[in-house]
Amino acid sequence: MIHQLEDINSDLNISCDVCVVGTGAGGAVVGKTLAEAGLHVVMIEEGGYFPPHSYLADDTVQSLVNLYRNAGAAVIFGKPNIMYAEGRCVGGSTTVNGGMCWRTPEKIMKIWRWEKGITHFSPQKMDYYFSEVEKNINAKSMIPEAVNRESELLKLGGERLGYEVKANIRAQDHCVGANLCITGCPTQAKQTMVTSYIPAFLKKNGDIYTHCRVHRVLTRQNRAVGVEGYFTDPVTKQKKYKLKVKSRIVISSCGAIQTPALLLKSGIKDNKKLLGKNLITHPNAKVMAVFDEPVNSWRGVNQGYQITEFFDDGILMAVNSTSPGVMTLALPLETKNILQALKNEFHHLVMGGVLIEDSSRGQVRTGPFDTVFPLYNLNSHDFEKTLRGVGLLAEVFFTAGAKKCYLPFRGLQEMHSIDDIPKIYQAGFKPTDVELLTVHVMGTAQMGGDPDRSVINPFGEFHNIKGLYVADASVFPTSIGVNPQVTIMALAMRTAEHITENFNKLLT
Repeated sequence: MIHQLEDINSDLNISCDVCVVGTGAGGAVVGKTLAEAGLHVVMIEEGGYFPPHSYLADDTVQSLVNLYRNAGAAVIFGKPNIMYAEGRCVGGSTTVNGGMCWRTPEKIMKIWRWEKGITHFSPQKMDYYFSEVEKNINAKSMIPEAVNRESELLKLGGERLGYEVKANIRAQDHCVGANLCITGCPTQAKQTMVTSYIPAFLKKNGDIYTHCRVHRVLTRQNRAVGVEGYFTDPVTKQKKYKLKVKSRIVISSCGAIQTPALLLKSGIKDNKKLLGKNLITHPNAKVMAVFDEPVNSWRGVNQGYQITEFFDDGILMAVNSTSPGVMTLALPLETKNILQALKNEFHHLVMGGVLIEDSSRGQVRTGPFDTVFPLYNLNSHDFEKTLRGVGLLAEVFFTAGAKKCYLPFRGLQEMHSIDDIPKIYQAGFKPTDVELLTVHVMGTAQMGGDPDRSVINPFGEFHNIKGLYVADASVFPTSIGVNPQVTIMALAMRTAEHITENFNKLLT
């Protein structure tokens, strides 16, 4: 069952076979798989439980508070600072993402298999896991009637230029295009963990404790033996009751920022102090286009298509409309002009983004009072790739008929034709002149075969601590260049099966 804060009135001490910290793409998959194998599994979630019927389609602010960490306004510090968002609720970021479903690209699988020592990580070996995950979340293309006009304009511009354009595969069942993905899908069409894996987990007598922040993984003689945490009031932030879990296996599925923070604060170390290093971000730069025709981008599902022509160069292009309030923050205008721009242009705006497969690397540091500091500087190679991506996306929009594009650069905020694109390269920009954001953070507990070059082994177990596993995007050794959800889920299922097949052996 789901144990919510109002159900708790004293400190708790419980025991189980497996304790999973986090209920997102990684945590929900390992939890369900292990529970179905007959193990007693307890999952702990820092956020609350919000079923789909409770999502607030007409209250974006409260949805951000309910479903996101820091209401979606967190920062990775560096040159430049990068805004990032992650879910903090049962279901994790699957509750608030676009539901994009792409398998790990084969070029990435070769790097992980050959260079990182992740055995059996090939399309053939992983097909079973990918297929099971895709079946459980109903991954498929959208019906054309549900795709919005801004996606069609992206496709139009790309095809006119002869670029490869792919229809997105999404975790959805009868999506009607309500376009409320990032504030919680109230129709239950988006197949989040709350609508797919979590119900199956609960049917197998799994337990979820909400509003509980785990602050320490307990170890004894280099073996994980449980966790400690506090139930916390979501409004006052006061700690109310203590939770102590005794378990034979601990799995951290807190995401690539919070997993290393938890393990570092627990005093856990790897051979070469790599934990928390190798932070990967998939930086995104926005391009907003204004068309003569009314686009009404809130109608129909966002991200119906991606332009994949430049994928081998590490550049993906897509669109992703958002609410008027968030759109206002995105407009690169002086304050006095924003309301006028919204009044005149909001119905005609398309918000596009360029995703960069980055080679830059950052790190996660911890501070007092549960503070966490992600640090990351964009290197010159990725910066040049960002400039190129912005130019390419602006070209797509102008080719589709845009009359103006807003850019993410200090000192060059507007362009009015394709002829203006060379200005991007003539302006002498520095990385601190570009505005970036991300919803994909990865890599901080990287997987690999060599304990001196990785944090966890190819099946997700910490090299130095028996019974301690990681199942989230922390395990990625490199950037993957596509939406990471299916990769996270497939690796989590693989980890869970390894645990079930070797459970008794793992305890010796």
